[in-house]
Amino acid sequence: MRPDKPDFERIKTALYCKEPDRVPLAELIIDPKVRAGFMGKPVDDIKTNVEFWAAAGYDYIILSKGLLEPGHVLEGTAVQKTRSETSLYGNGVEERDWANLHEGVIKTEADFEKFNWPDPDSLDYSEYKEIVKYLPDNMKVITTSGKIFTCAWMLMGFEHFCMSLITDPDLIKRVFDKVGEIQYQVLERVLEHDVVKAVWMPDDVAYSTALMVSPQYLRKYLFPWYRKFSETCKQLGLPFIYHSDGMLVEILDDLIDIGFNALHPIEPKAMNIYDIKDKVRNKLCLIGNLDLGYTLTRGTPEEVIAETKERIAYLAPGGGYCVSASNSIPSYVPLDNYKAMLKTTFEYGKYPINI
Repeated sequence: MRPDKPDFERIKTALYCKEPDRVPLAELIIDPKVRAGFMGKPVDDIKTNVEFWAAAGYDYIILSKGLLEPGHVLEGTAVQKTRSETSLYGNGVEERDWANLHEGVIKTEADFEKFNWPDPDSLDYSEYKEIVKYLPDNMKVITTSGKIFTCAWMLMGFEHFCMSLITDPDLIKRVFDKVGEIQYQVLERVLEHDVVKAVWMPDDVAYSTALMVSPQYLRKYLFPWYRKFSETCKQLGLPFIYHSDGMLVEILDDLIDIGFNALHPIEPKAMNIYDIKDKVRNKLCLIGNLDLGYTLTRGTPEEVIAETKERIAYLAPGGGYCVSASNSIPSYVPLDNYKAMLKTTFEYGKYPINI
């Protein structure tokens, strides 16, 4: 489908708020059913995943390492399961995991001490070596790493976590620092592989209407860790991307000051991306915003084309925009809608933008 070859410089240029040859595509997660539907065959190993990401038009492939990898709940946490019917890519039942909102596995200092914390050296990093033999020239890896806030509250249970911010700040700090240190050590080991050319930190901190906790707690316990990650990325010349759903206006200045280069996914029901663009122009690259509430999931390909063209027309001139969904590409995005987003980007995303 793509009219060009993978070139990591394309997305790197956009992440630094400059104009590449065309607007890049950028997704953090694409459901396996969508990948298989696009390729017309199973996409279930490193080789076929590289083939998909390259064929669909991306200049990189995502690899993930650390606590709470995308799609997996941290081992040992209490989990609730839900089941839902799915029919877009074959009839069947999907089972999803959700963290327990009330109590987690760490309620006390004693729980903290006895918890089986993973050793970063025990993780398998071999895929970062294996992938090199499959990557087309100029295609690179973006690693996802660093879920800290999410891991902290999942370990404690959200209700208990919020209460402990007031009643047990020492335990809160220990959990944040332990999770942060593990995630940082994992990142250090990942960055030993030269194929990794950017870091994408997924760590949801907001609902659609407000932050999940007061920003004072994020600034006290979380943002120092973000800054440590950012400083490492800056030293190595790697773009640093932040993902959080929800309303982030209250901490936009913090994210810029920390040193993030890009923000994803600008959830439409939470923030107006055109207002955000005006606030952060030349400071943060914006990624995403194509509506999953309706357009990509329940709309027509023609509606997807229109919305994609609108985003490109306003957000791409001057650089600093990547086309993407407003969260991820889940299994219930029709394949024709997904392809419409890609094709529209290829056709109308060439610089200079003229829509």
